[in-house]
Amino acid sequence: MTRVALGVSYSGQGYNGWQSQPSGNTIQDKLEAALSRFAAQPVHTLCAGRTDAGVHGLMQVVHFDTPLNRTPSSWVRGTNTFLPTDIAVQWARPVPDGFHARASAVARRYAYVLLQSPVRPSVDAGRVGWVFQPLDHGAMQQAADHLLGEHDFTSFRASACQAHTPVKTLHRITITRRGADAVAQAPCYWRFEFEANAFLHHMIRNIMGCLIAVGQGSRPPAWMAQVLAARSRDAAAPTFSPDGLYFLGPVYDAAWGLPDRTPAYDWLP
Repeated sequence: MTRVALGVSYSGQGYNGWQSQPSGNTIQDKLEAALSRFAAQPVHTLCAGRTDAGVHGLMQVVHFDTPLNRTPSSWVRGTNTFLPTDIAVQWARPVPDGFHARASAVARRYAYVLLQSPVRPSVDAGRVGWVFQPLDHGAMQQAADHLLGEHDFTSFRASACQAHTPVKTLHRITITRRGADAVAQAPCYWRFEFEANAFLHHMIRNIMGCLIAVGQGSRPPAWMAQVLAARSRDAAAPTFSPDGLYFLGPVYDAAWGLPDRTPAYDWLP
């Protein structure tokens, strides 16, 4: 048996999340169906991190075991032949048996892309979140800094979360603004980038709701520390839209020799 790792990108708009469901309308269902057709036998995958309905993936990583001996380019092109146009395998690599897409990841990365504009999104509808009020960059970054390090993130955890513990370590939250920097109320895009050892269900979308509340001035930056300390979902803002959330991919030790980015990184605002 050979263990193969794949890097997969997808638009989550038309799917019920990553994890397989009876409906068959998930990214995992579509990928496994395509792999099985190409391999002419059932193929089952394990992923680095499950994404919710509407959430996009720039470099989801999966692995599977197969008795077939095929080149990496063959796995890419052959599988993509049977995938919908909004899902694509970006790369394939043979990996040692000790590699595990989820367990071998030392961190995970997400980005949230947000449009600030008086007018709702059009060509990027479903691919960006949206606010129509101006945001305060400095206030949001101050609020975000309260979350860095190891904490109990119960306040940002969905009720359906299946994680064994709410304690996670947030390594980085970076907030950047693209366009019209000199005019506070001009339309622009914001990019919020998160890196942690792992994330809870809806954790980023719940953090985003709080960051936007701070950015719009309805809460002070110090409120984020109060929400964190409360360890209660009721203390935080409502869950924000999934539309602008992108799974950038897991982080692995360089010894595995896997790519750490795809071309889509250069397209994302």
